[in-house]
Amino acid sequence: MKKTLFDKIWDNHIVDKLDSGRDILYIDKHFIHEVTSPQAFSGLEKRGLEIFRKEKIVATADHNVPTINQHLPIKDPLSRTQVNTLIDNCKKNEIELYGLGHQYQGIVHVIGPELGFTKPGMTIVCGDSHTSTHGAFGSIAFGIGTSQVEQVMATQCLLLNRPKKMRITIDGDLQTGVLSKDIILYILSKLTASGGTGYFIEYAGSTIRSLSMEARMTICNMSIEMGARGGLIAPDQTTFDYVNGKKFAPQGEELDKAVEFWKTLYTDEGAAFDKEYHFDATDIEPMITYGTNPGMGMKVSDTIPAPDATGSSDSYQKSLNYMDFQTGNSLIGKKVNYVFIGSCTNSRIEDLRLVADFVKGKTKANNVNVWIVPGSKLVQQQAQSEGLDKIFEAAGFELREPGCSACLGMNDDKIPKGEYCISTSNRNFEGRQGQGARTILASPLMAAATAVTGEIVDVRTLLG
Repeated sequence: MKKTLFDKIWDNHIVDKLDSGRDILYIDKHFIHEVTSPQAFSGLEKRGLEIFRKEKIVATADHNVPTINQHLPIKDPLSRTQVNTLIDNCKKNEIELYGLGHQYQGIVHVIGPELGFTKPGMTIVCGDSHTSTHGAFGSIAFGIGTSQVEQVMATQCLLLNRPKKMRITIDGDLQTGVLSKDIILYILSKLTASGGTGYFIEYAGSTIRSLSMEARMTICNMSIEMGARGGLIAPDQTTFDYVNGKKFAPQGEELDKAVEFWKTLYTDEGAAFDKEYHFDATDIEPMITYGTNPGMGMKVSDTIPAPDATGSSDSYQKSLNYMDFQTGNSLIGKKVNYVFIGSCTNSRIEDLRLVADFVKGKTKANNVNVWIVPGSKLVQQQAQSEGLDKIFEAAGFELREPGCSACLGMNDDKIPKGEYCISTSNRNFEGRQGQGARTILASPLMAAATAVTGEIVDVRTLLG
């Protein structure tokens, strides 16, 4: 029987099949952080249950942590309580914690891959929707709710319905200045924020295969923004080379044996998908969003479209009112006072290198505040060792310490009410970056271009 990549991994992890049609799926790796784990720990304690396989859990603090003066006590009472609760729970249950001050601390979806915990063929969960990031390695990775966090802690398994399967194929060469963030925003603009609901998406095609692992992670990260359960990409030599040498990855003969298995993880020729889409990479330009969900995106050279026949004109207009935009407007030349480069979508060393290369010898516009927040302590240290911090300092960019930061309003890094922020994060919901803040999603290059011009600009006009 011909199988998709998704089916091969899923079937390999079925513990039991129930008469209801649901599967009991074994989970290989469980990532936790301070936001969705406290209730799960509490639930286990109330029921007198112990954690079944604590060695399968990796914990870090990321959402509520400050990104300046991390050596000092956390000022915000709620954030301090959540982080301290994680510390207490991990200590009580003997779980490895990469908390503030630890050399491996960082955003959960950044540290997993960079430390070698994330590998092809795995099932990976976390109480965080952007767990889909890890699918870039050819793994089934998805976010779960707090009750499911408790379920995995107690049994290392989940009771699940098998999702439908979608394949999105992109072929061709990308234009200069177009990054993986533009690819996923382009797909979102075509499929909408609900176009992937009920599906697990496999990304395929020559364009996808040409991407680095960090670029692939950006695409899989935002699969959830289409309503999809997750996204994945078949592993290849690029994947194997990335995993090789990572701290907790297999080594030597163990790695050779693992790679032989990983090479079997691909969709068989002729395997069936429930839905398929094909796109031409040459049609993709630098993208920006104009509304209040990630599906409301357009090429930077376009004007804000009118709602199509399938959309709700009332909700569409509400979104434009919030952003203070109008149908038919171009956003080129729009003044922007905040730029955020970070989040689990675009805070890896490759992202920082791209930005540093672009801004070297330039300075930010006087009206712009620029926050660059690395995804982990390892990314921060690598940036410093390569001298990127000096380039950012000379350009007037502020390089902060690791955390989720201004991706969401759960820490001190908030965008003021009414202000626009070009953000490399994954969501532009109302108030996502702070009450009344207006978020415009874009690639790291587009964000850097806005930082040096003080307004939205087509980055291609600034590239040699």
